[in-house]
Amino acid sequence: MTDRNAAWADVDTPDAETWQPLSATEAQALRARQPMLAPSRVVVAQALAGAVTAMLAWAVAGRASVMWSALYGAAAVILPAALMARGLARSVPQSAPALGAVRLLAWEAIKLMLAVAMLALAPRIVAPLSWPALLIGMVVCLKVYWLALLWRGR
Repeated sequence: MTDRNAAWADVDTPDAETWQPLSATEAQALRARQPMLAPSRVVVAQALAGAVTAMLAWAVAGRASVMWSALYGAAAVILPAALMARGLARSVPQSAPALGAVRLLAWEAIKLMLAVAMLALAPRIVAPLSWPALLIGMVVCLKVYWLALLWRGR
C-alpha cells in the first residue's frame, strides 16, 4: 500500500464499527422516520415564496414594474423546476438503473437551459425591468430548497 492510499485504509481505524446492511424492517423504519418530500410541494412552496416576494417588492418600491420583475425572477426558477419535477415523475425500469442517473442529468440540463433562456428574454418580456428585483425574486425561490430540507427534517 502506498503512502497516498494508507490514509484511506480501514486498518487505521480499528475502533470503527463494521458496516452491516439494513434488514427489511430496519429499512422500513428508516423510511418512516425520514419521509421523502414530494418535488411538487417544493415547487408550490417556491411559488408561494415568489408571490410573497413580488407583493413585498411592490409594497416597498410602490411600482408595478418592480413587482413584475420580482415575479418574473421567481418564474425563472419555478417553471424550470416544475418542468424537471414533471419529467422525473415517471418511474425508472428496474432493468436499467443507470437510466435514472442519465435522465436526471438530462432534465437538469433542460432546467438550466430554460432558466438561462428566460433570463435572456427578461428585458423583452418585462419592461421596464428591474434587475435587482428580478434577482431577489430568484434568490428567494432558490432558498426554498433549503427550507424544504429543514421542513423534511421535522
